[in-house]
Amino acid sequence: MSTEGDSKATVRDISNDGNLNMAQEVCSRKGFCSIRHGLAFILQLCNFSICTQQMNLSIAIPAMVNNTAAAPSKPNASAEWPSTDSQDYWNETLKQFKAMAPAYEWSPEIQGIILSSLNYGSFLAPIPSGYVAGIFGAKYVVGAGLFISSVLTLFIPLAANAGVALLIVLRIVQGIAQVMVLTGQYSIWVKWAPPLERSQLTTIAGSGSMLGSFIVLLVGGLLSQTIGWPYVFYIFGGIGCACCLLWFPLIYDDPVNHPFISAGEKRYIVCSLAQQDCSPGWSLPIRAMIKSLPLWAILVSYFCEYWLFYTIMAYTPTYISSVLQANLRDSGILSALPFVVGCICIILGGLLADFLLSRKILRLITIRKLFTAIGVLFPSVILVSLPWVRSSHSVTMTFLVLSSAISSFCDSGALVNFLDIAPRYTGFLKGLLQVFAHIAGAISPTVAGFFINQDSEFGWRNVFLLSAAVNISGLAFYLIFGQADVQDWAKEQTVTHL
Repeated sequence: MSTEGDSKATVRDISNDGNLNMAQEVCSRKGFCSIRHGLAFILQLCNFSICTQQMNLSIAIPAMVNNTAAAPSKPNASAEWPSTDSQDYWNETLKQFKAMAPAYEWSPEIQGIILSSLNYGSFLAPIPSGYVAGIFGAKYVVGAGLFISSVLTLFIPLAANAGVALLIVLRIVQGIAQVMVLTGQYSIWVKWAPPLERSQLTTIAGSGSMLGSFIVLLVGGLLSQTIGWPYVFYIFGGIGCACCLLWFPLIYDDPVNHPFISAGEKRYIVCSLAQQDCSPGWSLPIRAMIKSLPLWAILVSYFCEYWLFYTIMAYTPTYISSVLQANLRDSGILSALPFVVGCICIILGGLLADFLLSRKILRLITIRKLFTAIGVLFPSVILVSLPWVRSSHSVTMTFLVLSSAISSFCDSGALVNFLDIAPRYTGFLKGLLQVFAHIAGAISPTVAGFFINQDSEFGWRNVFLLSAAVNISGLAFYLIFGQADVQDWAKEQTVTHL
């Protein structure tokens, strides 16, 4: 990582070239082949790995609780297969695999606690992770978090056999490691994302979470039903370990130090950020942050939007399995559909936001609030309507897909707004925002499990009504107090104010 003096000298030298327009032209022709977009796709892969490790327990837990592999009957997945010698051999092999996948007597409350435990310790890590990543760079913070989370994923089956207490402890530690990835990565965009490309770069990286949800839901149920639920953890934990081999040699915190970047792209990035004070400092204007309503608007919005996100992420497989009466394989496939559509829409939303901003069709704050309103209101209405259409499987799935697709607009709205109001404190603020997100994640699945356990028929309705109410309340607060201008406390002259 370069020193502050070297970075300033580089900015001065490049800016003095007076050749920004030519650099913009060169980089615009590169498009998605540029190094900065390559960085976004690598981060997409990292987010993919982390999300599969977050979701794998949600898709595997129906098999962990209801597994009947030890019974002498053939696996459900083979019921419609032709009876041949080779097929009989395969069925016997699957039964041997599944016989090693034990079942557990976990009540809905216990399941809710286990699913929420990933977030119990997570609120301790975001602020230190973001602060350290902002000061020293995100490369090693993110890489270490990815490696720790991936290794712990491999040990989840052993922890489950040892008891619920050990499983919860492991999930808490894993959640802290995942926070290092989800929080630290945003410090990279402070020096890599030109203002007119900020939405698209962050949404490309963020879409990895949706892609991960799609893949783990698509194949997780199939893996659980065939070779056994432990392999859900072995496979996706192994993929995460492999991603670490890609992360460390290819990621650099500053475009100035990247060995493969072209001179034109380097000039374009540095010059586009030359007027933006994004150099981090050790001191923080804590008092000014506490008094900042625009910051509180983002914090409240994060809490409310992630309340709904964690509920859907944790209980979509269970909802489809219990309400639509789908088996594990079909439940995984159906649960994956909303996330693959969301993965596409989150990228399209980022491209649309940057298009509207670059063409000066809408102001930045208008884009942030408009996209947030769309991403909150329509999904809330759709989810509240779900209990009344559950008799139609096709309508239910259509509603779930539309909810996921439209809610992805928030990623170009309030969820990225912190980069606008205080770029120099991106790492710290992302950590602070993650605290609010993980508090929501620690509460919402537990509350949902309580409602569902109390009344299986009306419990889902209450879950969706509460989530919609929380989400709309956060939207109202954000629309009133949200801003997109760099705040006074985030400018250089205030960095010594504590």
